[in-house]
Amino acid sequence: MDGRFSLPVLGKKKRHTWLEEARNAVTTLEAMERQLELTPSEREGARRALASGFPMAITPYYLSLCDRRDPSCPIRRQCVPRAEEALEVPGDLRDPLGEEAHTVAPELFQRYPDRALLVVTDRCSVYCRFCTRSRMVGQDGGARSVERLRPAVAWLRAHPAVRDVIVSGGDPLVMSTARLVRVLSMVREVPSVETVRLATRAPVVLPSRVTPGLCRALRRFNPLWVMTHFNHPKELTEASRRACELLADHGLPVMNQTVLLRGVNDDPSTLEALFRGLVRVRVRPYYLLQADPVRGTGHLRTPLATGLAVMEALQGRLTGIALPKFIVDTPGGLGKVPLLPDYVVSRAPGATTLRTFRGETVTYLDP
Repeated sequence: MDGRFSLPVLGKKKRHTWLEEARNAVTTLEAMERQLELTPSEREGARRALASGFPMAITPYYLSLCDRRDPSCPIRRQCVPRAEEALEVPGDLRDPLGEEAHTVAPELFQRYPDRALLVVTDRCSVYCRFCTRSRMVGQDGGARSVERLRPAVAWLRAHPAVRDVIVSGGDPLVMSTARLVRVLSMVREVPSVETVRLATRAPVVLPSRVTPGLCRALRRFNPLWVMTHFNHPKELTEASRRACELLADHGLPVMNQTVLLRGVNDDPSTLEALFRGLVRVRVRPYYLLQADPVRGTGHLRTPLATGLAVMEALQGRLTGIALPKFIVDTPGGLGKVPLLPDYVVSRAPGATTLRTFRGETVTYLDP
């Protein structure tokens, strides 16, 4: 394990299972005080999290990546609550992606004609403080039963235009493998479903969950894409790299969605290091997401101009396979919009003058 201090609860010699790690997640202010030198804002944030509907939980592994003394540590900023979560700024929304308005069956959201998202649990091993679904995670009973999911599967059968299903939550990999297999089997039995995506942060925050047994179980449902969520190169530890390579070795393609976060990764050099590191372990940087305007996350969000400046700085510095799309998931659930820096200098009939990544201009003539 990488980290600046010993894992709380877990011993150094005994090999613990992922389930033991998840059960030993830090969920109280007292436990966190034993591991980190907290600021007054973090203390107040932890108290508020315990009293509010959006809980706190940090796996021993992920906590070990935090700098014990530095509150600006990019891992701490992602997982340790702060008093600023009580503040609202213009544009904040409880349900920024309009999922409740786009619910077509219990636990099933459809915002696009050909795909839908199925919530199979409300539990995570780590509750990220910028979570889009902070309104519901950790609050509604854990893993969904097969009976609870049957209406959603029936809806998918009745709507064959939906060809792609994202299995999400919470984090599906906090469920047992047997339960996850039952859920994936139900989805795969729908003839019109061509691809399944599994949205999980386990390779980042609980890499011990990714075992050969799990990978063999998931491989049965190919084409299955694993959508994970690295935000900082510090998260690319030996353990997390091994988890990603194990998935790839079993024929499970891994795509990464990075959220642009203030004070975590909002500069080109950090993201360049992250994206290069991901490609080295066969993970494709898929999206760089503008942080959703979730209520209480204003201290973590950046202006759109920041993302555009980052993308312009990375263009030409990174190979295409390491360069994600910069995406804004529009408020209200109206869909994702890709944003690009403007490389068009001028237009004339039959001719467009473009600016290259080096700052040179060149005129393209239409045929």
